Amino acid sequence: MFCYKCGCVLSEKDFCTGCGADVGLYKKIMYTANRFYNDGLDKAQVRDLSGSVASLRQCLKLNKNHIEARNLLGLVYFERGDVVAALSEWIMSKNIRSEKNIADDYIEMLQNNPARFDTYKQTIKKYNMALVYCQQDSLDLAVIQLKKVVSMNPKYVQARQLLALLYINTQEWERAKKELERALRIDMNNTITLRYLKEVDEMMPTDEEHIKKRREAVVYQSGNDTVIQPVGKKEAAGLQTIFNIIIGIVLGVGIAWFLVLPSQIQKVTSESNDKYREVSEQLDAKTVEVNELTTQISELTAEKTDLTNSLNAAQEANAAIEANTDLIEAALMYMNDTQDELVIADALELIDKTYMENEATESFRNLYDAIKTGIGPVVAKESYNVGYDAFRTEDYDTAVTNLSRAYEYNPKNGEALYNLGNAYNKKGETEKAAEIYEQVIELFPNTEKARKSETYIREIRGETE
Repeated sequence: MFCYKCGCVLSEKDFCTGCGADVGLYKKIMYTANRFYNDGLDKAQVRDLSGSVASLRQCLKLNKNHIEARNLLGLVYFERGDVVAALSEWIMSKNIRSEKNIADDYIEMLQNNPARFDTYKQTIKKYNMALVYCQQDSLDLAVIQLKKVVSMNPKYVQARQLLALLYINTQEWERAKKELERALRIDMNNTITLRYLKEVDEMMPTDEEHIKKRREAVVYQSGNDTVIQPVGKKEAAGLQTIFNIIIGIVLGVGIAWFLVLPSQIQKVTSESNDKYREVSEQLDAKTVEVNELTTQISELTAEKTDLTNSLNAAQEANAAIEANTDLIEAALMYMNDTQDELVIADALELIDKTYMENEATESFRNLYDAIKTGIGPVVAKESYNVGYDAFRTEDYDTAVTNLSRAYEYNPKNGEALYNLGNAYNKKGETEKAAEIYEQVIELFPNTEKARKSETYIREIRGETE
């Protein structure tokens, strides 16, 4: 431990041997911060992530420069699916200590995998959209968005909690319990999850009554004695009872036939006629009611069609807004000369291709093409370098992503197209590789790449020269 004033190493004394400053209270604060850090570490090791977050936050309140606590807090946030909070902690840690800090590895882990980082960004957008739907009372749409979120980021505890809450609202107890149990496997002592799970368990039916009934079929009380009756005897007693009932019915029918039946027949006939008239009147009333309901169904069907059309129009408008927003962000970054071209390319690639092809205006396409043309050379070059390095290190997924981008931004780069085919071939996607090789042969004839592509196609198809 070092003196906060002069940086000298502190001894067991309550004052600094270098400058004489009173460090008694300072040492107590530092020791307390370290205890909170150790407590947070212990809780994280047993997946008590909520408890770990609380302890680590207390540690950072006492010592904001505690690098290990800040890095561990980022890892706990990342494990709970909260990537933004994790990245914030790691960036603050890096600003405090710029060298020999493991936070650099964590940040590079995200930045060096654009596809994965983009997935995290999409989950955050969809989660926020689900919150908006909840505020608008569009709970079905919120459930759809949250299902996409947990499929893209299964560790996002907050998304699972909100999805379970929506299931509770619709009394889908089994589904709510499944989501809460999955959230509990990630964070074993989360207070919100435990409270929701307790409510669900209280509302779900139990099997105690069924068990009690099964027991009562075999065991019953007679005074102070417990009588255990075999199932076979109870069934025999039931058959005897049924037989006695049948005999009683036969005797009753005989008495009715000889004594009561003649007068009752006339009475029943009169009542039947009255009942027939009553039923006829009710049937006429029901016919009128059915006609009215049929008319209402037709009106509701027409209203549903109108609402469906309105919803489709709203979704199209929302797609247009998102596309324009993404293009504006890309344009603003493009006008900033210090902006990384790959980041601008990421923003352009967020724009929906279907919207670009079918609904985008000419000015929208012109601006999109201008930005893409402006960043094209740099993006193509850097993407090719990244993709080729990934191919050489056998990271074929990254190679396919970056080589595809390199060829998209520079269609004259035959090396990018050829190495893209090689990457697909190494991945085992031979049909896709053969398709790429055929493009190389068509677009770059009479070249070494084309001749090698022909050889690879024959190998893929099992042909011999």
